[in-house]
Amino acid sequence: MKPIQTFTIIPSLPSRLQPLQEIAYNLLWTWDREAIDLFRRLDRDLWNETEHNPVLMLGKISQTQLEMAAMDDSFLAYMDRVYRNFKDYTSSSTWFDKTYGKDSQTCIAYFSAEFGITESMPIYSGGLGILAGDYLKSSSDMGAPLVGVGLLYQKGYFRQRLNADGWQQEGYPDNDFYNMSIKLIRNDDGTPRIFTMDFPEGSVTIQIWYAQIGRLSLFLLDTNTPVNTRDDYRNITDMLYVADREKRIRQEIILGVGGVRALKEMGIKPIVYHMNEGHSSFLALERIRELIHNNGLSFAQAREIVSATNLFTTHTPEPAGIDVFSPYLIEKYFDKYCSELGISIYDLLALGRQNPADPNEGFSMAVLALHLAAYNNGVSRLHGKVSRAMWKNLWSGFPEDDIPIGSITNGVHVRSWLSNDMEGLFDRYIGNWRNGDMSDPRIWERVDSIPDDELWRTHERRRERLVAFVRQRLELQLKRQGATQLEIQEARSSLDPEALTIGFARRFAPYKRASLLLRDAKRLAQILHEKDRPVQIIFAGKAHPEDEAGKRLIREIFHATQQEEFRRRIVFIEDYEMNTARYLVQGCDLWLNTPKRLREASGTSGMKAAINGVINMSVLDGWWYEAYRHQIGWSIGSEEEYQTDVDQDEVEFNAICNILEKEVVPNFYERGTDHIPRKWVAMMKAIMSSVCPVYNTDRMVKDYINNFYLKCANHWKHLTADNFARARELADWKAHLRQNWQFIRIDKVSMDNVSEVKVGSVINVRAQIYLGALKPDDVAIEIYKGPIDPAKREIVGAEAIHMSCSESHGDGKYIYEGIIQCRSTGLYGYSVRILPKHEDPADYYEPGLIIWAL
Repeated sequence: MKPIQTFTIIPSLPSRLQPLQEIAYNLLWTWDREAIDLFRRLDRDLWNETEHNPVLMLGKISQTQLEMAAMDDSFLAYMDRVYRNFKDYTSSSTWFDKTYGKDSQTCIAYFSAEFGITESMPIYSGGLGILAGDYLKSSSDMGAPLVGVGLLYQKGYFRQRLNADGWQQEGYPDNDFYNMSIKLIRNDDGTPRIFTMDFPEGSVTIQIWYAQIGRLSLFLLDTNTPVNTRDDYRNITDMLYVADREKRIRQEIILGVGGVRALKEMGIKPIVYHMNEGHSSFLALERIRELIHNNGLSFAQAREIVSATNLFTTHTPEPAGIDVFSPYLIEKYFDKYCSELGISIYDLLALGRQNPADPNEGFSMAVLALHLAAYNNGVSRLHGKVSRAMWKNLWSGFPEDDIPIGSITNGVHVRSWLSNDMEGLFDRYIGNWRNGDMSDPRIWERVDSIPDDELWRTHERRRERLVAFVRQRLELQLKRQGATQLEIQEARSSLDPEALTIGFARRFAPYKRASLLLRDAKRLAQILHEKDRPVQIIFAGKAHPEDEAGKRLIREIFHATQQEEFRRRIVFIEDYEMNTARYLVQGCDLWLNTPKRLREASGTSGMKAAINGVINMSVLDGWWYEAYRHQIGWSIGSEEEYQTDVDQDEVEFNAICNILEKEVVPNFYERGTDHIPRKWVAMMKAIMSSVCPVYNTDRMVKDYINNFYLKCANHWKHLTADNFARARELADWKAHLRQNWQFIRIDKVSMDNVSEVKVGSVINVRAQIYLGALKPDDVAIEIYKGPIDPAKREIVGAEAIHMSCSESHGDGKYIYEGIIQCRSTGLYGYSVRILPKHEDPADYYEPGLIIWAL
């Protein structure tokens, strides 16, 4: 029976407990230990039962308990303190205020397909979403003028269960939005705030939800509203990362196009847009459409403004991880939209293709983002390099090092992932670290002042809690699988709370090689069961529902846990999510990461472990490539390349075992009379003091603001001034440039007649250039100079040296001169190139526009 009307029931709190409601609806509580303890004090069992959801908890707790709490002076005093701190946080001055002023007009919109804020709001799948959640938290801490935009999934990502044979099973329980720390945006009359979008089959209605993340807002779009009478429209936002391509493109249209419209509906006017992965790339088209519609600009003029104020962050070095849609779907959903943009559907398809002339090439969301964002970055230094190689065809003719894709290495939100016990140690020995600048290394130097015995005892408590948690989870898993009482009893004694504990937890994709340690079961068993020096391994992670190879990896590990030599020494924990992750990164001793090199973008789980003093052992990939030094952990191999995957697996398995046998196990178990492993504790301190100040999201926020956001904001102000005069002029200039580029050339290049020169000398270079209808102000003429790679006979590590126009011969002919400084010895080479130059563009690396001396 369908209801004739709906209404929402909210908790009935005594007036004295009203602050609980306000605290529960601001997700600041997720990184405020005292706020979490406040809800625990109300009812610890209910807190765990509701999966740490204070809104649901307040709705389920008995009225009697609430009345008792309202008369408990101790509880009230604690609540008042938490509420006072909460108010102080939201009203106090921030780093951004102090650095750029409170009246800054900059507003940044941060779009992501998923946000991992808390396990009680499961609208995330893994690393991308957790990173986005951590980034919002630090943006709040730093006072960045940022709003988040995403989708609110009715079922979210799947819940994982393993059957008795170890095969992953997926379940999709419904999220109850009315019992989460979010609110539906309503009009003054109480009706939901909605807007509509036109799809080929008719209009889809979207409602907007709102989450408060400390000082900032996160808006989440949802199509599951009764106004949508079609089931397929109501279900657009039901699940994250659906395999159905048509449903996927609908989601991404709503995220990108609908997200821009939702902000407009809310009266929010960002001037900078940040696309966290390519899922939201359609936002660039909607921004262009709005400028055309509202300001009478052409597509080319609007594109200049939008590109100059867009930032695209790519998170994957895997082509398979990029969303690509068929030309048919793009035509179906954007044919009419193109008329509003003033371009043809073929022009639009070209924006999403590496080769615009290939009618069979799919439409890539990453390529669309790269074409419509002046700023692009990978998420670690090495990933930036991999991304430049991955997308070099978009900038044909440019050396890879010049491809305009930079990097900002990811980080983690320290207060969200640091254990409560470790926080206590920091409070005692580091001082006011919470309110300081997390990226200040001087704060983290004080880690050395923590007494070895206190640090070790603290870590041992975390390991004991991890083992207790794992045993409890294993027992539940086995009961669901129909295990015998004997098997359940054995689970209660699985693992050793004093043994060296290795953690491996991440998405189960084949390239991450979760089963690498099982390559030689006999050798691994010897390591795990060495007398008086036991080792144990905890695995956790999900495979994408469509990834059969990933599921087979899980099954392989599950079966290994059943073998006699591995029973109680290797376990697999189902349903890896944020709460499980906290136990693992806070309680393991060693964090293991084994991807095939150059296929890991960043890998933030290792950072979460490191801030808790967990030592890392990893392939030199992602963030570990730039963070590693021998005092803080171990590298698996160096930067070797292998003929086959089999060779690589064999070599790196043996490397892992050698490191475990010769270094990890001895360092962990080498104890003095006080039973403290001094070498191990020294490494714990070293990794904390090294990782905490660099690999945190506070530093990330600063980097994005200083390297990208402020530049984008300045471009916006400059290009939109005087009724968009500069944007119009820039579009006209580019049209003129492209029309005449084919005619320009480098006629002759000469240099001083020398074959050998001494260090400190200079070499004069002279170039004769023909520019045709272009002027010297339209181009940059550069010497491209660097050492010669002996194998490739190519210039590497080059620097670009500006050449000045020294003569004009008329008829478009010019002479340019420049100087090469000879600073070091070796074989060097040079060339000369022509690039576009203008004072307005964010960069002058225009795809297709480069000419080299022949």
